[in-house]
Amino acid sequence: MSAPLRVGLLGAGYFARFHAEAWTRMAETDLVATCDADPEKDATYTTLDAMLAAETLDILDIATPPPSHAAAIRAALPHAPRAIICQKPFCTALEEAEAVTAEAEAAGVPLIVHENFRFQPWFRAMKAALDAGRIGRPLNLTFRMRTGDGQGPYAYLARQPYFQTMPRLLIHETGVHYIDTFLYLLGPPDGVYADLRRLNPAIRGEDAGHVIFDYGTGMRAVLDGNRLLDFDTDDTRRTFGEALLEGEDGAITLTGDGAVRLRAHGSRETEELLAPRDWPNFAGDCVHALQAHVVAALRGKGVFENPARAYLRVMQLSELTYASSAAKSRLPFNSND
Repeated sequence: MSAPLRVGLLGAGYFARFHAEAWTRMAETDLVATCDADPEKDATYTTLDAMLAAETLDILDIATPPPSHAAAIRAALPHAPRAIICQKPFCTALEEAEAVTAEAEAAGVPLIVHENFRFQPWFRAMKAALDAGRIGRPLNLTFRMRTGDGQGPYAYLARQPYFQTMPRLLIHETGVHYIDTFLYLLGPPDGVYADLRRLNPAIRGEDAGHVIFDYGTGMRAVLDGNRLLDFDTDDTRRTFGEALLEGEDGAITLTGDGAVRLRAHGSRETEELLAPRDWPNFAGDCVHALQAHVVAALRGKGVFENPARAYLRVMQLSELTYASSAAKSRLPFNSND
């Protein structure tokens, strides 16, 4: 058996703990170092430069806010790790993301965006059924995002207080997951129409809206997002909402317990494609699934699903979503750009 891959984790905040837990659960990795500028976080190092100088890393996992991404990636490239994983939102702007992507490619270091929602087990089950032709030609996909944490003056303060001051929230922070998931399930759209709005005056950015992706085949994908509303579940942060994927031969549903069910066209009977269960870690254990996928690709078992170059398309669609809402019109998307 090959030696475990040596992992260094940059960041020890709220979400970084899910990264750390997932790495320590893998036999093929060894979390050898952590880094955070806050000495109270009890990380191994307080500066990235110190960690990179002292440790030989196979993987640098960046779990810090966007303003630190470009500098961290650039600092790591001369040390030639076998891969760099970077959390989303990726960098501070599309132009910055494009620049560091090109620099990583030039250095020959795979740069992977930690876009984990596509690795949630319910979306993997939906994709498998879709690819197997279980619902025939797909015509409609709707995801109703209902986090239920956005009401009142104290919204988000308990877990992620910076949400209150973000100039872009619904799409930039959370909805981007579903842009990527729609691409994973259905491929790139031909156009985007968006209607975004702010409902809670205590925050700066938008917290509700509708986004429609249109396809030349007649298919439509709709993100119906509202952070003030909830849905029927014991844990809104398991699936974050409910989904319905409809095709000519049937429909697939995702419910708040994490179950995925298929109903054939003309039938009232349903088939359970994924049973509900208690998943470890975050949202169906998707952090572990993504990190395991990266490890497998580094071991020669498959290719990276979400390298930074491919993720630029997600960022382009996110920008187009905001532009569409501002213009109050449908805008075309050229997937070859």
